Order: sequence, then structure tokens, then C-alpha cells
Amino acid sequence: MLSEKSTAVVRATLPVIGAAIDDITPVFYRRMFAAHPELLRDLFNRGNQANGTQSRALAGSIAVFATMLLENPDRRPDAMLARIAHKHAALGITADQYTIVHRHLFAAIAEVLGEAVTPEVAEAWDEVYWLMAGALIAMEARLYAASGLGDGDVWRPWKVVGRMEETAEVATFMLRPADDGPVPPFRPGQYVSVQVTLPDGARQIRQYSLSCAPDGDDRWISVKRVGGDPAGEVSNWLHENVREGDVLTVGAPFGDVALEDGDGPVLLASAGIGCTPMVSMLAHLAATGSPRRTTVVHGDRTESSHAFREQTRLLTAKLPDAALHVWYERPEGRWPAERTGLVDLSGVEIPEGVRAYLCGPVPFMRSVRTQLLESGVPASRIHYESFGPDLGLDA
Repeated sequence: MLSEKSTAVVRATLPVIGAAIDDITPVFYRRMFAAHPELLRDLFNRGNQANGTQSRALAGSIAVFATMLLENPDRRPDAMLARIAHKHAALGITADQYTIVHRHLFAAIAEVLGEAVTPEVAEAWDEVYWLMAGALIAMEARLYAASGLGDGDVWRPWKVVGRMEETAEVATFMLRPADDGPVPPFRPGQYVSVQVTLPDGARQIRQYSLSCAPDGDDRWISVKRVGGDPAGEVSNWLHENVREGDVLTVGAPFGDVALEDGDGPVLLASAGIGCTPMVSMLAHLAATGSPRRTTVVHGDRTESSHAFREQTRLLTAKLPDAALHVWYERPEGRWPAERTGLVDLSGVEIPEGVRAYLCGPVPFMRSVRTQLLESGVPASRIHYESFGPDLGLDA
């Protein structure tokens, strides 16, 4: 994929670029947002910009892509690219925006590294960038076409037909197309983007897993209040302002981590609000009367903070070969000592040939993934969905 000449240059300069990437990315974003303030206002997550996670995710994806080009020159890292492409499609990213990123990213590299960026070095890394960007543009075009959408044309008005308080921190919003158009299909585990106009005029976007089975006329998203600094701008705004009868701007469903068809065993592992895609998967398995061996694992702070606690129990009970395992860090009542604290799979039977799906905070997913790998589950059979920028589970 990468030319022989550029391969040698990238191999020689990857350590330098990698060491400087945390300096390059802030300069890149500063330059790009100065030239295009609408991108920060209406597209990029301001919270992730404030805490630096977007910069680290960008740095990681570029470094990983370049490393993979060097280590596996005949194999493109499609799994990593697919995850990014789905995130981009959910935001309505279009091909012209890659040119904007290129312009300001390479200006930032030149600003930080100075004379080290010779024409030869710039040309080699330019090739890396456009190999990655070209692959993503093609993938995103296919995703739009498969959804029957024009490039970037993902937004529709959806009416809130119901709101249900799951816990003190989690509310479910039941949505139906406000334009009387067809309800787009989705695969259990996928998510949608929600765009809201905040008091300062910014149109911020966040993504929420669909928490319903895919066979109904409505689409449900379940949203948790987010504290801290910065607090969850969109999630908290939804909690405070959206009621039945309101209309939201919602994107088409995307997401590369979705329940695969088949009859092999599955493990659904979640923590906190990470239960939402798992509930969708579980509801689909129950609605279709699936005979698959299903292991459901969940960790939470307390019983009262556990969203969908009763629904998860009932759905698991509907399946002919399913088991539910729950851990609470601070049980409010009597609870088994071996199920108190963090999720520990040592006492859970992991079926041969299992396919695992994980969702929750990164430390939880990293821990569960490690436990599964140690149990002999191949990495290729462990799938995870990350809230916000994907910082990876190998770090």
C-alpha cells in the first residue's frame, strides 16, 4: 500500500512523529478551529476537546495506522478503519472535510517540528494521511449508500412519544419519525447521533446506543446524566429540557459493534450505562426466541443505579439457555460476597467458541477483555463499543 520510498521515510521518522504527536494535535486543533470555528461549535465534542481525549484518539489512530502499514504492508487495518468510519457517518462527515483536516494537520506538524519536516518527510506522511483518509471516505460513502442516504445527509426530525425514568440518573426517550417517513432498520448494538441547540447557540452532537429491540416502530435512547468538569452538555440538556411531544434532530443508525447472526454462544458484558446496547441485543434474542447460549454480565455501583435491572432479568429468563451474573460495588441490601465489587469472571463459565460484546467505562472493558483473553477467547471474537473517542483497550 505504502510506496517503497515512503515506507523507509515513515519507518525512520515514526518515533519522532510519535513522540511529538501530543504537541502536534493541540496546535492542529487550535489552527483548524481558528479557521473554522463552526466545526468546534457544531461538530466536534467540546467536552472531549476540553479534557484532551479527542487529541489522544487522533494521535492514536494516526500512529496505529502508520505502524500497521509498516508491519503489515499488504493488509489494510480495516477493523480500526470501520470503527472510525461508522463514527464519522453517524456525524454526517463528508469528503471535503478531510481536506480541511489535512491542511491544518500538516501545518501543525511543520510548526512543531520545524526544519525536521523536509519535503521528503512531508511527502511520505502526506501519503500515509491520504491512504487513511481515502479508505475512510470510501467506507463512509458505502455506509451512506447502504442506508439510502446522500453523503452526510443523516439528519431527520424525531418526535418524543414517551419518556421513562429508569433510575435517578437515567432516562429513556422513545422516538418516532416526525416526518411520517419510514423507520430505518438497525442492528442490535448500534447507536444514533442526537444534535441539540444549546443556550449559547452551539449545535452539539452526542451518540447514544439504541436500547430497544429492532422490530418495533419506535426507537429508544437511554441517557445518563453526566457530572464532572466538563459536565455532559447534551446529556444533561436532554434530561432538563426534553419531554413528550418535543422534537429532536436524530441521525441514522450506525455502529460496527452489532450482534452477529448465528447460533453460537454469546457473552454480553456491560457496566453502568454501558448496558444500553446489551439490552437491545438481549431484547432481540428474546423476541426471536433465540436458542443461543447467552451469558449476561453486568457491573454497577448499586441496585438503584442499575438501569434496566428488572428488564434484564426478565429478558434473560425468557431465553432457554441464558444466565445472568451481576456485581454491585456497594450493595444496598443482602448480596452475595462473591458478587460484590468489580466484575470477576473467574467464577463464570466461558463457553467454547463464545463471541463477546463489551460496553462500559474503558477500565471495565480493559479488565473484562483481559480476563476473556486469559480464558482463551481469541481477540478477534471480543468486540467493544466505546463512548466518546476510542482510546483503545491495549493501552
